[in-house]
Amino acid sequence: MTHFAFVAPPFPSHMRALQTVAQALIDRGHQATFFHLPEAAAWLTDPRIGFRAVGAADQPAGTLAAMLRRAARPGGPLGLRRVIQDVAESTDLLCRTLPDAFARAGIDAVVCDQMEAAGGLVAEALGLPYVSVACALPVNREPGVPLPVMPWAYADDDRTRQLCEASSRVYDRLMAPHGRVIARHAAAFGLPPRHALHDCLSPYAQLSQTVVGLEFPRRALPAHFHHVGPLRDAAPDPPLTLDLATDRPVVFASLGTLQGQRLAIFRRIVRACRRLDAHLVLAHCGGLSPAQARSLQVPGAVEVVDFVPQRAMLARADAVISHAGLNTVLDACVAGTPILALPITFDQPGVAARVVHAGAGLKASAHLAGASRLQRLLTRLLAEPDFRQRAQALGVAAQAAGGSARAARIAEAVATSARPVLAEAA
Repeated sequence: MTHFAFVAPPFPSHMRALQTVAQALIDRGHQATFFHLPEAAAWLTDPRIGFRAVGAADQPAGTLAAMLRRAARPGGPLGLRRVIQDVAESTDLLCRTLPDAFARAGIDAVVCDQMEAAGGLVAEALGLPYVSVACALPVNREPGVPLPVMPWAYADDDRTRQLCEASSRVYDRLMAPHGRVIARHAAAFGLPPRHALHDCLSPYAQLSQTVVGLEFPRRALPAHFHHVGPLRDAAPDPPLTLDLATDRPVVFASLGTLQGQRLAIFRRIVRACRRLDAHLVLAHCGGLSPAQARSLQVPGAVEVVDFVPQRAMLARADAVISHAGLNTVLDACVAGTPILALPITFDQPGVAARVVHAGAGLKASAHLAGASRLQRLLTRLLAEPDFRQRAQALGVAAQAAGGSARAARIAEAVATSARPVLAEAA
């Protein structure tokens, strides 16, 4: 039996994706324990998975909730600086607390989210084999490939390569507080110089929820990089209990867990679907007040719910309007449902650009697109079969990629051999 530590940023979507890998490892006879601030334990739903709280003495109760509120609505430049500082402080806390916590827990190997540098830094410092997992778009850099946070389309030309290089410099300057934390702890651990997330990836195995067809063309991924597809619980979703129309299109709209409070965007989505005479199911993930939710409800036309079984809902929908969170996009592709992407933050602009590149959907500005434009784009998604066919093709690839079970096998192989696991051998 191997005891695996799991280290991730404290975002629900990341924790839940990695939880499925932990479950698969437990099913294979191993032990899995997550490490973070005490509040992060709420996102783990399987009692077989361990949780060790770290940093509680340094951070008052409510720290994590406040950080998530800032991440959901960073606001202007000062707000963005505060969010970046939150990321830096989280990495600093984990780098300070994980070495002792791992030793006390008897950790043998580590599964690290790419978006939290501390996992890889501490694992390498302790001589533990580790696996890097891209629950969001991979942070692996490559000339000519836009960073995940950038909204640009891919083009194999000098102008795009120059744009990517310039934008990477700007991004690195913005992220300098985080880079300084990474560099300081790398030096303290006696590691070679590190300055950014992409410097902290595993030399043993790197896993991604993406599939090749949903990525821009890549030429420089390492030989131990694995497209494993969506990290999901194998159990099926519960059945839908909504009474949905059978004589007109059904549209599902969700802006994810962190962005579900965006009432103004939801109002535009409602107007667009009403003009189309589509039956809209809108899931706000607890982001709206009861009064706000009631203001959007239209009997027989607009269903407003906190949550809905997402995979079951996508299988029933004719189109989905999404913030372009990677999990929702992957689930939509598995369901063969075309996507209208309205990216808001994080890697969502990059995911939306890849959806368009793959032909699985269209995108628009979440802040600027009015109801008329949303209506026109939805009309195309519903009328043109190519979007659904390309989403279905991506879904077939995603289902064949192996998912959480394959991720667990690769992590097990890394822990057993402490050598790189090459893609063609997995």
